[in-house]
Amino acid sequence: MTKSDLIETLSQKANLPKKQAEMIVDLVFNSMTQALKDGDRIEIRGFGSFKVKSYKPYQGRNPKTGEKVDVKAKKLPFFKVGKELKELVDRNREANPLKSSE
Repeated sequence: MTKSDLIETLSQKANLPKKQAEMIVDLVFNSMTQALKDGDRIEIRGFGSFKVKSYKPYQGRNPKTGEKVDVKAKKLPFFKVGKELKELVDRNREANPLKSSE
């Protein structure tokens, strides 16, 4: 599902004009982005949680040349799937075994 698909679905299910649905989706995404930038954790019960993980600097390797490369410390968003979503997806995979191989 893309952002456009999400806007379309929200527009149809909530009987909203597309522009209004787009504003709602943008508001939610912008709020989540700002929360992560501020170092907050986001938890959506039954879906999962987002947090920012800090990674220390390390020495990596350029896979093309084999040359050693210093990788700076960084912070990246991390998503942990919730138990309910994990079970729902797994049940769906068991019910549709051909689809899970795609």
